[in-house]
Amino acid sequence: MTEEDFDRLQQLMASRAGFRLTRDRIHLATHRLGPVARREGFDSVDAMLASLWARPVASLGWAIIETLLNPETWFRRDRAPFDTFARELLPAIGRVREGGRVRVWSAGCGSGQEAWSLAMAAGDAGANVEICATDLSQRAIERAQAGAYTTFEIQRGLSAHTMLRWFEPADEQWAVKPELRDRVAFSRANLLDEPAAGPRFDVIFCRHVLSDMEPARRGGVIEALERKLVDDGCLFLGVDERLDGETVAFRPVSGRRGLFVKAPSALSRAA
Repeated sequence: MTEEDFDRLQQLMASRAGFRLTRDRIHLATHRLGPVARREGFDSVDAMLASLWARPVASLGWAIIETLLNPETWFRRDRAPFDTFARELLPAIGRVREGGRVRVWSAGCGSGQEAWSLAMAAGDAGANVEICATDLSQRAIERAQAGAYTTFEIQRGLSAHTMLRWFEPADEQWAVKPELRDRVAFSRANLLDEPAAGPRFDVIFCRHVLSDMEPARRGGVIEALERKLVDDGCLFLGVDERLDGETVAFRPVSGRRGLFVKAPSALSRAA
């Protein structure tokens, strides 16, 4: 891959997905795009990119973008946010809603581990929860909907007891049980687009997403998340992700890394 091709890939990623593709990943990008080139019938990555630049095809462009997104995820990643969600937020929100359904959005759910982790936490807590899980990658969404994972993927974050409680053997993998599937609805969505109409959410998980985005794009995404969150709702980011200097829409919760609530100024704007 030439430096010119990589520069154009950077522009493609930023314009369509809002994500950064740093120059130190040029060799990784070439490696990841090899299977895409072969699948699409090209002799090489260079030939595939030359074809895309000469005659842009939306499906090929998105296939390339999806391949270059960071796929890293696992069950109950960082653990503490899921404990806070289950032990503190669900009981508190349940009391306010007087037994009503708690609505949760897993924004940037990848291959589904975060959404299923939230569903397991809700199930263990006996909470009435509806989880909407979205991701930019159609291939990731299809994998999440299948809900089947290898033993290694399951054990990366879950105990044997939890695995047997919520998963059942399926060929050489483990599949989520029907009672867990009923709690989660998956769909493809681009966080750069205007959020879909509908009821707002009590809790939004958007973890390890903003840190990979272009700084100029983050503000708009944060504003969109705020609009989809109820006035007393909570936003979870990655434990090391911060909003300092970027927005006044949220304030951090002391002692809970990565947890934010709407700031008074945001509530006054919505009034």
